Amino acid sequence: MKLDQIETPAALIDIARMQKNIARMQGHMNALGVAFRPHVKTTKCIDVVRAQIAAGARGITVSTLKEAEAFFAAGAEDILYAVSMAPSKLPRALALRRQGCDLKLVVDNPNAAAAIAAFSDQHGQTFEVWIEVDTDGHRSGITPEQDTLLEVGRILHENGVKVGGVMTHAGSSYELDTPEALAALAEQERAGCVRAAQRLREAGIACPAVSVGSTPTALAATQLEGVTEVRAGVYVLFDLVMHNVGVCALDDIALSVLATVIGHQADKGWAILDAGWMAMSRDRGTSKQSHDFGYGQPCLLNGTPLPGYVISAANQEHGILSATAEHAHTGEDITQRFPIGMKLRVLPNHACATGAQFPEYHAVTPDGDSVEWRRFHGW
Repeated sequence: MKLDQIETPAALIDIARMQKNIARMQGHMNALGVAFRPHVKTTKCIDVVRAQIAAGARGITVSTLKEAEAFFAAGAEDILYAVSMAPSKLPRALALRRQGCDLKLVVDNPNAAAAIAAFSDQHGQTFEVWIEVDTDGHRSGITPEQDTLLEVGRILHENGVKVGGVMTHAGSSYELDTPEALAALAEQERAGCVRAAQRLREAGIACPAVSVGSTPTALAATQLEGVTEVRAGVYVLFDLVMHNVGVCALDDIALSVLATVIGHQADKGWAILDAGWMAMSRDRGTSKQSHDFGYGQPCLLNGTPLPGYVISAANQEHGILSATAEHAHTGEDITQRFPIGMKLRVLPNHACATGAQFPEYHAVTPDGDSVEWRRFHGW
């Protein structure tokens, strides 16, 4: 299918850009001497993950057990479920382990650790569990110097549960926008996770894996002494938030939403698209950054950005394309610039959120043809 034949709205992946992004990250990890375990929650797409594995990825990271089940069925065996384990989900995890999946669980509190230990004993199954470490105060995890770190480690270790490692995610990197700040956080992330592993080892608890990562810190890291692997996800497609952080250019962004102009409000300077928040998502991650892209950056069908224009508002099925304040004074007639039926591509704020609005991607080849890549939803 050519782009002008695809029904809109539709999610497009530029294959050439995606492959370039994969090669960039994998090459950087190879140069730093660490394994790379991509986070597949961004795309939830087997075709994309196969390209990541072909480039050299070792294992995958998931954020839902449904992802683990789907990717294991597709051939991935080494899987880190990187969300603190809810005891009610242990039967599902057990089913995967018994099918041969090398599924690793994550905990960040004594109660969950005790529940895993009790469940393991009850079912005669040894799980591998990693402990989540908080290195930047962004989300969940145990800080490297907390007594709770050793408490959790001992609960697992003394009850026959393998402590496979420690992992952290420097999510606060999304709030930064200079190379110096990103490099400093990458080192903070590395040092904190390595310190947590050191404390566990000094307490007699084996901790072979030290796993760090976010897309910005992975790309900003200059040395990863003591780290065994890095995780990152959005790098494979990138988005406008990552552009504002400073880790990609607009022409690195591999995901876009294909939309059609369906109307105008000429007196307001609006062109109406058939891609509202149900297509773009409600994520407004760039609103707190130096450049607010509204609900997305419009581009021509060939992917060329249209400077001075933005998706300024969105209803459920309607997107409002308008000129930015700096561009509005030109007086260009928006009805002539964007005629009814014209198709555009819109770069998203957050690739994970936008991709989640669609059941499939249309993967676009350099010659303009496209093939359908399925993705899946749910938990």
